[in-house]
Amino acid sequence: MDRVWPRGVSRERAELALWLKEIGPSTALRKWFGHDPKRWPEFQKRYREELRDKSELTARIKHLEHEHRIVTLVFSARDEERNQAIVLRDFLAKRSPKSERRRAKKKVRKGA
Repeated sequence: MDRVWPRGVSRERAELALWLKEIGPSTALRKWFGHDPKRWPEFQKRYREELRDKSELTARIKHLEHEHRIVTLVFSARDEERNQAIVLRDFLAKRSPKSERRRAKKKVRKGA
């Protein structure tokens, strides 16, 4: 769920069914965070804001989870406690598939 493919891991070896790189934090946010533990609380807040604007992608993940019963979030950060996968996991846990579809529809309507 990173925007950047991890070094040293071939796509064939990873055996991922789907890579939604767009769900990862923006390049600017990722670089700002730099995995600095002092910036972790603010990173979480900013990334959740970005995720709210990606309702189509979060709805897709929730749909896959409903369909397959499990979704694995793969990340390359060394810090297993403070990374984008943790924020995304928690964000998804608070969202129901129906509420995500409603948000996605509203977003489409706003842009129309």
